[in-house]
Amino acid sequence: MSPRVLRFIPGLVRGLLFLVLLYLFLFSIDLLGSSFKMLGKGVAEGLLSATTNPFAGLMIGILTTAIVQSSSLTTSLIVALVSAGGITVHNAVPIVMGANIGTTITCAIVSLGHIRRNDEFERAYAGANVHDMFNVLSVIVLLPLQLATGFLDTAAHYLSAVFYGSQAGGFDSPLKPLIQPLVKLTHGFMIDRAGFSECVTGIISVAISLALVFVALAYIVKLMRRATSSRAEHWIQRVFSANPYFVFAIGLALTAIIQSSSITTSMLVPLVGAGLINLEQAFPVTVGANIGTTVTALLATLAGNQNGLTIAFVHLLFNICGTLVFFVPPFMRRIPIVISRFLAHYFVRHKKLVFVYIITMFFLIPLLGMLITERL
Repeated sequence: MSPRVLRFIPGLVRGLLFLVLLYLFLFSIDLLGSSFKMLGKGVAEGLLSATTNPFAGLMIGILTTAIVQSSSLTTSLIVALVSAGGITVHNAVPIVMGANIGTTITCAIVSLGHIRRNDEFERAYAGANVHDMFNVLSVIVLLPLQLATGFLDTAAHYLSAVFYGSQAGGFDSPLKPLIQPLVKLTHGFMIDRAGFSECVTGIISVAISLALVFVALAYIVKLMRRATSSRAEHWIQRVFSANPYFVFAIGLALTAIIQSSSITTSMLVPLVGAGLINLEQAFPVTVGANIGTTVTALLATLAGNQNGLTIAFVHLLFNICGTLVFFVPPFMRRIPIVISRFLAHYFVRHKKLVFVYIITMFFLIPLLGMLITERL
């Protein structure tokens, strides 16, 4: 074998190992989401149809999506409830906004895989939290405007009236045929072979998926550290250093293809943690992913119930408006980035509090807020 070929073997082995670890990482994320859905779908359906108060609706959207680990599932349940007349489009709007916040819990969990290394964890948590901050700030600005004017559901009703009746085929993520069979096999083995109930299967699967996330991340980051001294760093920097709108388009397109903003943004966390890209470079992908996650819902509902299509447009318009406020003006991008860096810097010095923050932000505040607003 020639010396030239031998020089490529280590890089080839690292590349194959990276693909295996990436598959393991994506499998663990999918298993985590599927397991939470197994545990929380019935609870989610009950919660979503439980309120007409807009602030309680916002809290329910956060809590429901944090439970099922998927804004796509939450919005699908909302579409089903609206189509069946269980909830009005107007009342569903705050729940959709809350779902955008709740879905960011996946990134926060992924960032915990870096917690043993201070510098790495600070970068990774900031990379995870910027998604949350963007959505929280968008809700702070747009929810009062929606309550005062109803502009989101009004615009969405208009668009659904224009597009209703258009025919569109369903679109499936190319990752599903690669990952879903193993997820189903894992759950099937526990239920059919081991005889576990769905609840026990869900709990065990969550534990397994969290362990796999941390293991996969640990080795992915090791490989990425090596990449910082290779040509890979040059190419990664070249892509992410491009025009922010080009990077934004990458996030939008990638998420529209794989149908999960959680996967897109979670894949950014180890890149930011390893120092291959900075927060300013990751932010456009996060914003693009927020819009990309709404595309497949639109494709799926164009031939369906008009009310369902209206909710899909509400989701799209909310993310577009948030982008216009906190991404299009360059100086506004600094707000979620600065807040995320501040929180990451604080939590790296008080690591135990990050667990308190995640539980409080995604579960305690929504639960208490829902209970309090329902009694007012």
